[in-house]
Amino acid sequence: MILIAFFGNYLVNNVVAALASLVPATQGSTSILTPQYITFMVLAALLLGAVAWWYLMRMSRAGALMQGLIFGVVGFVVAIATAFVTGIAGVILQTGSLAQVAAVLPNFGPYIMNKTTLILLCLWIIPAVLIGWFMQRRMSAPAASPAMPRPMI
Repeated sequence: MILIAFFGNYLVNNVVAALASLVPATQGSTSILTPQYITFMVLAALLLGAVAWWYLMRMSRAGALMQGLIFGVVGFVVAIATAFVTGIAGVILQTGSLAQVAAVLPNFGPYIMNKTTLILLCLWIIPAVLIGWFMQRRMSAPAASPAMPRPMI
């Protein structure tokens, strides 16, 4: 599950971001309601829904909703851990100093307490839960059995 979540995080950070960059940027806007950012969120939600479906299709459909929630939470944690490790590695590679890493670590707290982190949480959990709910609902729906023909007597 962690590797699939890591792969989904990679696809969002690279492929979806590259596709969203094709939408012209709004100059001077600091809002998240720009066409480019909305495109990124929609494409990321679609991709993460597909990744969740890919993961959940091998599971039992009886607990697909809970498995979808777990997958979404694990995906979010993997995305945050990846950002943390990438940030530390970037500081070490740029400065070559562990003292600089200690100076930068307190900046990770405000990074986590940001509205974009809440959006990231929603991007991971909502598509995974919706796919899990849909898969579980399809399993619990009664199969349409044809009615037995009446005897001709």
